[in-house]
Amino acid sequence: MGDRFSNEERSEILVQALPYIKKYNGKYVVVKYGGNAMKNEQLKEQVMEDIVLLWLIGVKIVLVHGGGPEIDELMERMGKVPEFHNGLRVTDKETAEIVQMVLAGKINKTLVNMLQMKGGEAIGLSGIDGKMLQASQKSKALGYVGQIDHIHIKPVLDTLEKGYIPVISTIGCDDSGNIYNINGDTASAFIAAALNAERLLLMTDIAGIMRDRNDPGSLIPELTVDEAVELYKTGVITEGMIPKVDCCLDAINHGVKNTVIMDGTIPHSILMELLTDEGAGTWIRGN
Repeated sequence: MGDRFSNEERSEILVQALPYIKKYNGKYVVVKYGGNAMKNEQLKEQVMEDIVLLWLIGVKIVLVHGGGPEIDELMERMGKVPEFHNGLRVTDKETAEIVQMVLAGKINKTLVNMLQMKGGEAIGLSGIDGKMLQASQKSKALGYVGQIDHIHIKPVLDTLEKGYIPVISTIGCDDSGNIYNINGDTASAFIAAALNAERLLLMTDIAGIMRDRNDPGSLIPELTVDEAVELYKTGVITEGMIPKVDCCLDAINHGVKNTVIMDGTIPHSILMELLTDEGAGTWIRGN
């Protein structure tokens, strides 16, 4: 912190965090770290620091990650043009292999390594491990894009029980051995619901839900489920925000205490959300 804060100010910050540390100790918190929030290496390191700090104070934290931009990059290097339909990646057999390489390979192990470099202990998992995310084809038009039919949460619980941070890539499988690309927000909601998590954090590259998406000052800090549904009707929640809010509502309906859509490009936004009065992003809770 250098000389920016006096000892008194530092003490006040820590004292303010105390009730939140007590609240989240021993509780499940699921963080979805999106591809668009992962582009800056310095920010990525700060996210890993936040996760390790929460792990050290006894939060049972689970990191679920995407990696769309890196998938696009590898596809283009291999001469394939990324194609999307209603916001979802059209995934043929070769693209499914690329998705598996990038998510379960490069990104997953990079994040595990970064957490360990920050003093944490982490284990990388994918939705294939222990048939965690059993899936089937969402639609023929999308190819190997999966919808989750069943979740086996035991691999996550076992990893947490042994004292590790689970780092989960969102690919799934079926009984025939097919591999499916699964939307990261959807997978996070299923995982959080299976854990009855205290909180689900969806990290993206925008501030949260705004009444005017061109005006950051119009951020809505808190919503109930009913209020969120009303914002669909009035057209405030549109385009890319729709699937994120859908996932939050699904998670709450299946036992998650509350959810937050937040800007993962703000330094230490996870700590701001969980350990301060101010919070970050838009908090969606049950009615």
